[in-house]
Amino acid sequence: MRYLTLLFLFLSIQHFSVAQSRKVAFKTDYGTIKVLLYDFTPQHRDLILNSIKDSIYQGALFNRIIENFVVQGGEHDIDIVKREAADPTGNKPRLAGEFDARAFHKMGALGQGRDDNPEKASFLNQIYFVVGKKVSEEDLQSLEAKKGRKFTKEQREEYLKNGGLPRLDGDYTVFGEIYEGMEVIMTISRFKTDKDDFPLSPVRFSVSVIE
Repeated sequence: MRYLTLLFLFLSIQHFSVAQSRKVAFKTDYGTIKVLLYDFTPQHRDLILNSIKDSIYQGALFNRIIENFVVQGGEHDIDIVKREAADPTGNKPRLAGEFDARAFHKMGALGQGRDDNPEKASFLNQIYFVVGKKVSEEDLQSLEAKKGRKFTKEQREEYLKNGGLPRLDGDYTVFGEIYEGMEVIMTISRFKTDKDDFPLSPVRFSVSVIE
């Protein structure tokens, strides 16, 4: 059943992917994850493309792994806090959030991490993949009431069919999605971790441009 779900996820974006212009590959020791970047979140798309040029994510770590939630990588929150606390200028660079109804927390979505800032602006060097969980109609209705927003028809159908993390929508920027290698990120999401969600064995990745 899991493989049928992965097949559906792959087939469901084939037509959608034609409209987007950039793709990148996350290479790990456990396989390669191919990602479509969204043109309708251009600042975050360009952020990761520039990060690749600057080798930010070459030999980076997936350093926060939570099964049924996310696989997070790049600069860890703890390291960001330490670095910014040591900066005498008090500089805390962030990228303004980009929110588009087509960019939501479906299974395999690529998002940008952030801290608890009111502007919902993103960290510059931290990404995550959604590995999510099942979602019910009751879950969606509860979130709509709590957040005062409505899920689109596309979002609702996707969440009910394949799951994800709808509670993060509108709070964290999603700027891409996996179109090949979903089984790789799902495998990584089940790795054993310590009490702080660090994997017990290092899980490295490097990012390169496909086209």
